[in-house]
Amino acid sequence: MKVKVISRSEDEFTRERSQDLQRVFRNFDPSLRTQEKATEYVRALNAAKVEKIFARPFMGAMDGHIDAVSCMAKNPNHLKGIFSGSMDGDIRLWDIASRQTVCQFPGHQGAVRGLTASTDGRILISCGTDCTVRLWNVPVASIMESDDLSDNSAKPLAVYVWKNAFWAVDHQWDGDLFATAGAQVDIWDRNRSAPVNSFEWGHDTVVSVRFNPGEPNVLATSASDRSITLYDLRMSSPARKLIMKTKTNSISWNPMEPMNFTAANEDCNCYSYDARKLDEAKCVHRDHVSAVMDIDFSPTGREFVTGSYDRTVRIFQYNGGHSREVYHTKRMQRVFCVKFSCDATYVISGSDDTNLRLWKAKASEQLGVLLPRERKKQEYLEAVKNRYKHLPEVKRIVRHRHLPKPIYKATALRRTMTEAERRKEERKKAHSAPGSMPTEPLRKRRIIKEVE
Repeated sequence: MKVKVISRSEDEFTRERSQDLQRVFRNFDPSLRTQEKATEYVRALNAAKVEKIFARPFMGAMDGHIDAVSCMAKNPNHLKGIFSGSMDGDIRLWDIASRQTVCQFPGHQGAVRGLTASTDGRILISCGTDCTVRLWNVPVASIMESDDLSDNSAKPLAVYVWKNAFWAVDHQWDGDLFATAGAQVDIWDRNRSAPVNSFEWGHDTVVSVRFNPGEPNVLATSASDRSITLYDLRMSSPARKLIMKTKTNSISWNPMEPMNFTAANEDCNCYSYDARKLDEAKCVHRDHVSAVMDIDFSPTGREFVTGSYDRTVRIFQYNGGHSREVYHTKRMQRVFCVKFSCDATYVISGSDDTNLRLWKAKASEQLGVLLPRERKKQEYLEAVKNRYKHLPEVKRIVRHRHLPKPIYKATALRRTMTEAERRKEERKKAHSAPGSMPTEPLRKRRIIKEVE
């Protein structure tokens, strides 16, 4: 007679060390686990709630400026370093880890409008309304890490005086040239006191300039005549121009897809374009209730951060129509500049109330070293949450954000206005001859024309 018995080798179950985990055998036959989906759903729900409980995005404020922060620049050579410039001409280098000023760069007589660092991170270029471009030596990392900050002001390497006030500056991602924006677009060499090239298309002030990360000779600018212009330094004239219905305040190229850029517009939206096909936007990013002042892409190219006149900072997916995160504080005023840190972990915002603020890019992220088990657990909860994100309860918890009352009311008002506009269009269309009023998609609605 045969008797079936459970036979297990003792060697498989004996731990080699006392710290080892006890080995468990699991049968993954779905018929044995009839409640598996229900259990996972509860885990997803709890993970969404726990994420909300632990969402503490604000890390701290860096105060030291005595006027509004107007511009910022990352130091590509040093992860902890960030430069900021203010309306009173003060430029500072900050250490993000200690949230202290490492070095000051005095000299500008008016507002500092643009800051950029060279590719190797050794030279800082600043420009402002006092019609000067100044080049500075950046302190080396060893000085940044020392505690002796007694004599922490730097002298400019060179001062170039020009005819017009400057509104923006940007350095090539690979090369020695940098571009300034003002009455026209000027291309400078670091070793020459006058521009090596100048571009002009129209007579309006150019308010922002950005070099392409993939093609060092291509740059995009936006001007106060509501235009976005693409330039190629190998050509003698501008390449293409796009005219929109409202002004674009800032532009940022996607570092992972360098043919795409996103424009921060006065009409509360951001528009993503493909530089090869400017007749329609790839995506319209909506949620702000006032003009979007600045924009910066994450080094991963998967999301970008925007700062707005409505006193909020928002983080968008690169292809998402609505923001995944919104940050605000009672004391934060109109946000003029935002930057992602070089490792995509933090967001830095500079606002009208003279402070720079440091935020986590993921609000509930646990900082510090994670054990392998902790990391696996978090990845599992993220996967479960992603699996059940379409269900109403999980969706409601994940999407909910507490907004300040003025912004909540302004959002409701904007929704009412857009609904009224949509109804009006529908009625006009219903009472017109068939085909006389074609429906224009939102991606094309704000574009007036493209000029070659």
